[in-house]
Amino acid sequence: MTLFMPESTRLTVKAVCIMSLLLLVGCSEKDRPLESPVRLEGGIFGTFYQVTISDPLTQEQASHLEAGFLEELERVDVSMSTYKDDSELSLFNQAPLNEWQPLSNELIEVLAISRSVSEQSNGAFDMTVGGLVNLWSFGPEARPQEAPSEHQLAERLAEVGFDAVAIDTQAMQARRERDVYVDLSGVAKGHATDRVAAYLNQQGIEGYLINLGGDMLAHGYRDDQETPWRVGIETPQSGAPQAQHIVPLHDMSVATSGDYRNYFEADGQRFSHTIDPRTGRPVSHNLASVSVFHPSNAWADAWATALLVEDSDTGMEVAVAQNLSVLMLIRDGDQWQSIASPAFVDEFGEELINESGIGQWASPNVRHAEEG
Repeated sequence: MTLFMPESTRLTVKAVCIMSLLLLVGCSEKDRPLESPVRLEGGIFGTFYQVTISDPLTQEQASHLEAGFLEELERVDVSMSTYKDDSELSLFNQAPLNEWQPLSNELIEVLAISRSVSEQSNGAFDMTVGGLVNLWSFGPEARPQEAPSEHQLAERLAEVGFDAVAIDTQAMQARRERDVYVDLSGVAKGHATDRVAAYLNQQGIEGYLINLGGDMLAHGYRDDQETPWRVGIETPQSGAPQAQHIVPLHDMSVATSGDYRNYFEADGQRFSHTIDPRTGRPVSHNLASVSVFHPSNAWADAWATALLVEDSDTGMEVAVAQNLSVLMLIRDGDQWQSIASPAFVDEFGEELINESGIGQWASPNVRHAEEG
């Protein structure tokens, strides 16, 4: 019996061993447990995404989840972007007037949410505000950063009106009855956040926190000790973000609209990116930011936009009427004060309110009576 292999056989065995070792290393890397919680992050929609997951995951599982929810985000972008000429929404805006257009379930759902918030906010939220947004340099037209003329303003204001969009949720179709421009930027990011949550739920993930450009949705807990997720409500000022309040979230989402980051200046005047659809002009009141807490981030997103259009008293009156959990940050000279709606107090408790120095809203009539 020979104790030696032919040279060719030894080389073949050596190659097989090396390949097996590489496969073993590769498999062990994919199966390696990651330290919890796992954060997946990157860029999307011209902003960022951060998805933090407390479930135990391997590298392969984390990569699979990230690829899956990125497909969900891409699907929303293809449907609702105003920056893509061939998006479903752009094609709807280009379609002939008074002709029903079959639309995806998702787009119909977001149109219906927009219509509902528009009606309940007395037009403070309006999905047809896109023409005015473009006119004021905050949309895809990328106009020069200067205030529009009165003539331009009147022309675009005449093209606004959520009642010009008819929606048939049973037949999954919609039509424009006037030449309005539908812009869902005040709700689409919230809907995208909900879609990521739905995907993670389908995958059996029990604990996660989604942050999509500041729109946040929490599910389950941060760890086995059932520690709630904690999110920061930003100080309403330019510069590096700083948390003014820390709020625990469990099976809840929050969307914040503010007028302190996206704006331009012309002729010494500052113009907020928040446009009042009823006047066609940027808002100019003392309300710096509105955070709405709601199980659905799409609804939270739309309501935060609507309430920021109003002044603090009118906006809070709407929030109370709709039983919305709302936290407002209001300018007071060089400082600001925080005011919570009754539903916010019920949701998060008196202890958080007192510890955080948050005031509880009282109607102007009550305040005047107390002052008197």
